[in-house]
Amino acid sequence: MSFILPEYRAPDFSQARFQTVPDAILRPAPRDGVAPEGYHATTIFPEYFKIGGRWLLAEESRMDCVAVLRGGAVAAVEFRNLKAGEPVVVGRTEDGSEGIYVHAAGFEQPGGEGETFAFRQGRSRETAYSMDYDSIYELLRYEKEHGYIVWVLGPACAFDADARSAFAALVRGGYVNALMAGNALATHDLEAGYLRTALGQDIYTQKSQLNGHYNHIDTLNAVRALGSTAAFVNSGNVKDGILYECVKNQVPYVLVGSVRDDGPLPEVYGNVYEGQNAMREQVKRATTVICMASTLHTVATGNMTPSYRVVDGAVRPVYFYSVDISEFAVNKLRDRGSLSVRTIVTNVQDFIVNVQKGVLAK
Repeated sequence: MSFILPEYRAPDFSQARFQTVPDAILRPAPRDGVAPEGYHATTIFPEYFKIGGRWLLAEESRMDCVAVLRGGAVAAVEFRNLKAGEPVVVGRTEDGSEGIYVHAAGFEQPGGEGETFAFRQGRSRETAYSMDYDSIYELLRYEKEHGYIVWVLGPACAFDADARSAFAALVRGGYVNALMAGNALATHDLEAGYLRTALGQDIYTQKSQLNGHYNHIDTLNAVRALGSTAAFVNSGNVKDGILYECVKNQVPYVLVGSVRDDGPLPEVYGNVYEGQNAMREQVKRATTVICMASTLHTVATGNMTPSYRVVDGAVRPVYFYSVDISEFAVNKLRDRGSLSVRTIVTNVQDFIVNVQKGVLAK
């Protein structure tokens, strides 16, 4: 099986129903950070705006933003980044009648309708995921050469020796273009590379070590003493692991903190808006996103990831996976509006090992 990128079918604006619609209405933002009344909120789907008689695609989008005309192009702008006087699109219809058209069916393939009634149409721990795994293997091989793969990891990904080793191999193999996580994932991974424990337990046997509860804060202190994770890795204190491979292979990582963090590591963003900006810089490039075992960071990433990306002038889909052992966790993202997410309910440690074996199999 070889991966083929699905064709995007752009809307046909020559249809009669689009011929008489007016240009989208633009109104100035009344002040910094405030949109005018009746503003249009963007979605995850490709959106076109009729400006000066032409239908313009918002090429970089995210949901829950406002559409702003900047430099002759339509930009999806967070409310907090809106400047007074900027022209903002207003109107709350999405069918083109107000010069705003949301194109949700651009990647749908021609075919008949399914049965009205069928079993097992949801995604749960009983779902068969064999085809999902095979699709992910092929997708990642394709994206290694043609895309930008962003992974979002929770700390569970560093607690198991085999999972940690498998993800490190994916980094070395070129299947990780960027990593996003919190303080915990990075801290426990560095602890494992430094002291062979995670939260004081041996990462293979799970046996608690004497005074092991000090290990993660001893690790944090040692990193902070050297000033950065990269300096700590390059000092030789860390022998292997996820962050080790990111540093050695120059893979960018974005760590955004929370109120419960210890330390934290020097690179952790304490200001959530600065952290969101750093995450979005990676999301803007992403063509595939895989989130594992971190509801907080998964929902955050999902909310800033559109269903499409414009690459070299062509519109292509963004593939988004949410993997967690909790059905609640994977379903929460879909409930928040990220309707294009593909969910897998399984142990993320097993998932990582399976993916590593699958993509690197000869």
